[in-house]
Formats: sequence, C-alpha cells, structure tokens
Amino acid sequence: MRPRLDPLTRERFRRFRSIRRAWISLWVLILLIGLSLVAELLVNSRPIMVWYQGRLYLPTYDRVRFGDELGLGYHYEANYRDLALKLAKDGSGWVLMPIVPYNPLEQEFRDGSYPPYPPSVSLRHFLGTDRIGRDILARLFYGFRIAIFFSLGFVLVTFVAGTLLGILMGYVGGRFDLVVQRLIEIWEQVPFLYVVMLVVSIFQPEFFLFLAIFIIFGWTSRTWAVRAMTYRERERDYVLAARTMGASTWRIISVHILPNILVVVLTSLPFAVEGAISALTALDYLGFGLRPPTPSWGELISQGISAYQAAPWIIASVGGAMTFVLVLIAFVGEGLRDAFDPKKYTVYQ
Repeated sequence: MRPRLDPLTRERFRRFRSIRRAWISLWVLILLIGLSLVAELLVNSRPIMVWYQGRLYLPTYDRVRFGDELGLGYHYEANYRDLALKLAKDGSGWVLMPIVPYNPLEQEFRDGSYPPYPPSVSLRHFLGTDRIGRDILARLFYGFRIAIFFSLGFVLVTFVAGTLLGILMGYVGGRFDLVVQRLIEIWEQVPFLYVVMLVVSIFQPEFFLFLAIFIIFGWTSRTWAVRAMTYRERERDYVLAARTMGASTWRIISVHILPNILVVVLTSLPFAVEGAISALTALDYLGFGLRPPTPSWGELISQGISAYQAAPWIIASVGGAMTFVLVLIAFVGEGLRDAFDPKKYTVYQ
C-alpha cells in the first residue's frame, strides 16, 4: 500500500518539481551516485567479461585470475589489456573491458618518459594521469563515491541524532534543557582539527574511523534550530489539545511536532552534504585525511597545485569535477528552500 501524503506536502513537492534547475540537478546527482555504485564495471583494470577457450570468466567480481590460466605464461594476476590484444590476434577469445580500463591505484610508466602524462583518447586516459602515473578519471570517479557516501552517512546520522535531541530539549525544557545545553556548549569547544591531527598521528585513518570522528564532533550544531522551533510548536493550540486528550509524549513529538519542524531539517540537508564533502576534501588536501593511496579529491588538488605548470590537466579536472558536483547539490538545496518556504508561497485570497 502506497503511503499517502497530505495535500500540503504534495503541493511542496509539486513546487520543487516545477523548479527545473533543482529537479534536473537532483536526477543528475542520483545518476552519478547510481553509476558510482557500479564503478567497477565502468572504471577498472579488470574486464567485465572474458571468453577464453570456450569458458566465460567474470574477473570484476570473481577471484583473481593468474596469467597462466589465460595463456599469458606467468603466475600473477593477468594484465587484461595485454590479454585483449593477444586474444584479438590469435582469435581464441575476446575481452570486454570497461570504458576506462584502469583502476585508481594502478601506476603506468612508459619507455622514455615519466608521468604525469597528458590526456589521450587512444590510450583511454581521457583526463591524463597524475604525477605517479595513475589515471585521473579513475581517481576522480572513485573519489566521488567515497566523498558522497561519506557525506550522506555523516548527514544522516547527525541529523537524526541532532533532531531527536533538539526536540527533546525543546519539548521537555526545564533542567533537562539547561544541562544538555551546557554539555553541548562544552563539547563544541573541543578543537576539531586538533582532534583529527591527533587521531591521524596515532591511528591509520580509514573511511569508517573518519566518519565516526565527524559524527562525534558534528552532531551538536543540528540541535539548536530544532530546539528553538520545538519551543514554539509545543505552545501551539493543537499540541495543548493533544496533551489534554491524553496523547503520549512520543505521539505528540512524532505526529504533531516533528512534521511541522521537518521543513527546516529538509531544506538544510543539501547544504550539510556540501559542507561535509568540502571538509573531507580540505582535510585530504592538508594531509590529515584518508590515508594514501585512497582516491581523494583533496590529494588530487594538492598534486594539481604543485604541478599546475607541467600538468595543468590535473587541477583542471579535479576543480571542474568538484565544482560541478557542489553546484548540483547547491541547486537542489535552493530548490528545496524555495519550494518549502511558506513566506514565499503563502498568500491571502
């Protein structure tokens, strides 16, 4: 059974769809996220399929295939680009490679020259390589997947925790509100950057460790706006009537208060995602981010700045990709804000 939306919510989503810039940006973002989930089929040094001597192999999601299993004469993982050339010559099979036949960690060195190498369509280095021969498009694509899911995970957890605590602070009030306020104010004084530097110097920074650090120190800012709106809503007639009729605290919060303050939460979500991506990129750029050789936009920016004269395609590629994604997210945020803003669309007739 499909959930039924109230007329006001349907009207808000209709207004959002009418803002074409925001609606198109949302679908482009969804497409990019969907493609990043199957990145191994699009950007990878392993092929999608290999047909060799009457057998079909799926190396992308299968075990490592050694060269001597595929007629290459060595006992380590096969170079599938060489295999594709060999099979094309002798006609004993075929190889279906991804669009970009390189992984984000693979280094390439050519005879007589050293990286970085400029963009080349014939070699399928569409955006060139970085200073140690890694394909830039591959690192951008996998770096996008890390950045977007990092930011979505951060925003989801912090908004749920901050919203629930803010509602409790505003609804319960009194001593509970004062104590939690003081604790949040103390917690917000902990220097975030110093904590990150300390953790990086002690531990090996990985995805989930970084996500945990961001969540632990990033949830507090979500509580203040929700708390203020809950204070206003709890004195409304409909909340007082529900309390008089014996409604439980959970029902009042979930049915009456939360839907009426959800507009503020929803309209700030895209901008929080944008901020999380920028923060992760900045820490990677400063060297306090995810450990190498993890694909990272910040690390590419660092390379691009240091080699902007010899390899301008590095900074141009990462700058263009980051600007494109952040502008899409900003358009979605502006569309939500305009569609859900009651002051702009409320008129007396």
